[in-house]
Amino acid sequence: MANKVLVVDDSAFMRNLLKQLLEGEHEVVGEAENGVEAVELYRELDPDVVTMDVVMPIRNGIEATSEIKSADPGASVIMCTSVGQEEKMREAVEAGADGYITKPFQKPNVLQAIADVIQAEA
Repeated sequence: MANKVLVVDDSAFMRNLLKQLLEGEHEVVGEAENGVEAVELYRELDPDVVTMDVVMPIRNGIEATSEIKSADPGASVIMCTSVGQEEKMREAVEAGADGYITKPFQKPNVLQAIADVIQAEA
């Protein structure tokens, strides 16, 4: 069964890349380019999983994750980070992130991260 995924990244290139990787496996129900949009779309679309970039303008991924998790503790959020952002990952986990994937994205890693958080919920 395809899961509904909300893709959040300030880079259109990264959002498109993630959409291509998820195509055929999951359904991308929305895209946001900052944390404010992410929280609004989460409320609107009620996705199964959110892929959340850490570094974004207006409101970053850690703040947005924290906000989504406090509104819906059952939310599944996978952080997207660049290599070398270990400190950010610790903050993300503290904010409630369920998993993370590292850029550059590779299809098996992305699909595995989604499978892991979905199984953890079940």
